[in-house]
Parts: sequence; C-alpha cells; structure tokens
Amino acid sequence: MFAISEDSIDTSECRRMMSDHAAGGFCVFEGWVRNVNEGRTVDRLEYEAYEPLAVKEGEKVLAEARQRFPHLKATCVHRTGLLDLGDCAVWVGVAAPHRDEAFRACRYIIDEIKIRLPIWKKEHYTGGDSDWVNCERCATVGRHTGAGN
Repeated sequence: MFAISEDSIDTSECRRMMSDHAAGGFCVFEGWVRNVNEGRTVDRLEYEAYEPLAVKEGEKVLAEARQRFPHLKATCVHRTGLLDLGDCAVWVGVAAPHRDEAFRACRYIIDEIKIRLPIWKKEHYTGGDSDWVNCERCATVGRHTGAGN
C-alpha cells in the first residue's frame, strides 16, 4: 500500500498493520523534519504532491520491490502540507522472511520514491524566507537498483 496523507503519520498503526508471523525481518525507514539543511536553520517543511500520479507511481515502486524481493509485505506513507520539526514526513515499512530482504527492499523503496514521485519539498527558514528544495542529486547518490546491488 502506498498513501499520501495530510494528517500526521501514525507510526504505531503503520507498524501494527505490517505484523506478519511469516516475517523474520522487519525494517522501517522514517524521514523526519530536521532543523538544519545545508547550513540554514529550518523552522518547518511543506510538501506538495500531484496525488493521482504519486499514488500510481508509489504503487509501482512497491510492486517492483515485491518482485525483486520475494515474499515481501511493504507499505509507504508520505505526508503533504505543513510539517513541524520532528514530524515524520515519510514512513516505509518492510516485512520479509529474512532481514537482508527487509533491509534491501526498504532502501530500494525510499530511494525510488525520492527519485520518481511528483512530491515537492519547501523549506521554511528562520527569518521568514523559504525555498523549494531540488534534491534530485541527493536521491541518486548511493541508489540501489536491485537485489544484487
């Protein structure tokens, strides 16, 4: 399941939904709003998405992950709207028979989400100014392209 949410991500509920007695490994990635980026003090973030395409492409990413890493259960939720410091902006959870599959699939999913989805981030800085952040170059560093990488 891939979802876009304007509401806070309930990480406890996300974890509960991932429970699977067939899974021996469970990996979670949580992206949080931090207070500094590239030397600038950040007060909050704002995310916008083209939701129909983001959900469609997010579902494709999860399906690809399931093909690359068999017997996989995976979920991703991405926030939109204004987020405060410490808020969870994106949550990825993967349950798999073994830890290696869970780790690699989780990494694959977040890397692909950051590269492929029409989701834009605006940083609001101390002092009142703000900038849309173009992080394409960041997302391609260390990109994992499959089970053998």
